Amino acid sequence: MTNSIFIIPKPYNEPVKMYAPGSPERGALSAALGRQMADQVEIPVIINGEEIKTGDVRDVVCPHDHSHVLGKVHMAGEKEITAAVDAALSAKAAWETMDWQERAAIFLKTADLISRKYSAKINAATMLGQSKNAFQAEIDATCELVDFLRFNVSYMAEIYADQPFSEKGVYNRLEYRPLEGFVFALTPFNFTAIAGNLPTSPAMMGNTVVWKPSTTAVLSNYYVMQILKEAGLPGGVINFIPGRGSQIGDILFTHQAFAGMHFTGSTAVFQNLWKKAAENIETYVSYPKIVGETGGKGYILAHASAEVDELVTGIIRGAFEFQGQKCSACSRLYVPDSLWPAVQDQLKEKIAEIKVGPVTDFTNFVNAVIDEKSFDKIDGYISRAQESSDAEVIIGGQRDKSKGYFVHPTVILAKTPDYEAMAEEIFGPVLTVYLYADNDFDATLDILNNTSPYALTGAVFARDRSVINILMNRLTHTAGNFYINDKPTGAVVGQQPFGGARKSGTNDKAGSYLNLIRWTSPRSIKETLVPPKNYDYPFMG
Repeated sequence: MTNSIFIIPKPYNEPVKMYAPGSPERGALSAALGRQMADQVEIPVIINGEEIKTGDVRDVVCPHDHSHVLGKVHMAGEKEITAAVDAALSAKAAWETMDWQERAAIFLKTADLISRKYSAKINAATMLGQSKNAFQAEIDATCELVDFLRFNVSYMAEIYADQPFSEKGVYNRLEYRPLEGFVFALTPFNFTAIAGNLPTSPAMMGNTVVWKPSTTAVLSNYYVMQILKEAGLPGGVINFIPGRGSQIGDILFTHQAFAGMHFTGSTAVFQNLWKKAAENIETYVSYPKIVGETGGKGYILAHASAEVDELVTGIIRGAFEFQGQKCSACSRLYVPDSLWPAVQDQLKEKIAEIKVGPVTDFTNFVNAVIDEKSFDKIDGYISRAQESSDAEVIIGGQRDKSKGYFVHPTVILAKTPDYEAMAEEIFGPVLTVYLYADNDFDATLDILNNTSPYALTGAVFARDRSVINILMNRLTHTAGNFYINDKPTGAVVGQQPFGGARKSGTNDKAGSYLNLIRWTSPRSIKETLVPPKNYDYPFMG
């Protein structure tokens, strides 16, 4: 019994370690990389807290060396998928009635375990399995994941504290119930933090979850699941089922207890799953809550007043960090003719300095893309640009998948504003540039607004404040996360809640209370302290 109003520890953003040569964190990370390269991990399905080895295994490989096997993952079949749903529903009653402060303690402990005990391990797994360099792994697998856990606990407390007014003679309260049923978390390869957040945020609010991790991120995701168990997460609250997405979806979306989906991935998959939910809408006990962050076609728009050095830095970091495999990555650039010669010269100079290679060499800024399917897609865009009369590859274009899936930073100059690489999501280290005449600035805003179906991130560079104000208004619906004189990537939990609209998702803002509130089904309770004894009213006299 809780007879106190507890105060949740104030959240803070996890400090980012720099991994400078000779630093303790670099030594610890290098040792973890060596261990994980030498060992092979057997990754099970985890249902009701129990590890299950199905025998249907897939290799887990390094994208930078696809012949090197890091481990093997057991794939869930129909039996395991059904068992995961049953486990989630069986665990639900005890979990949703647990004091919320006790649920909070589990996730706060998870955050500290990652920060203080397992940072090197989870960062190394993210580097080797998802091809992130040390810094990208640090800001993702340690810092952002820890931030999600700490800040979400704080947001949970804020939500529960939001209560209605009570007039004299009445006691009103608002109960934030979890959803009635189970939540399906479908997570992507590109962020370990997102993979950790998608199942834990609904669970934090009292829901039980079936989690399908990406097969190309399963190593780091497995370690997240292990850490949650070490922190005291009861069995059945989150069930870890690597497997085939289509098979899992077919089973989960026809179950009457399907209550919601937390998704990050491709637009096509999200739309297909939404259709499945619509087709089965009469089956469900409640209308499911669908929360998704999908594709993006992040842009940078430069005004003639922009500072070139700042602009070029924003372009390179925004377009080529993590090989452009961020939904938020800058993949289209609008530059005025007057600025382009200086921008082009600096881009060529800076990109020529960039080293491309395996994550184990800390001097490499760009590493491998995630897998052969992704490599081939990117290769197609570059090849078509090289052959097109509407585009020209002006920087980079080299690619090789013989040992690892390497694509060098590439810049395409589009001669038409609707060229395919300006409009379609590529998800690789490919930036497409469109040049506009300085006196066509106003028309270019309309072009930017109408070129892509996505509206996730965008950035503008300008020194003229009146121009910035115009851009803020004219580009309102082009990006859910809008940046002024900065790259369009790197949203920080608690500072820039993340999400976009249009075809980029439901814009439920991961990293804020707006996301957590989606995992509740509120109940209003009115208690009349002294009920009336007659039905009539004074007007009837």
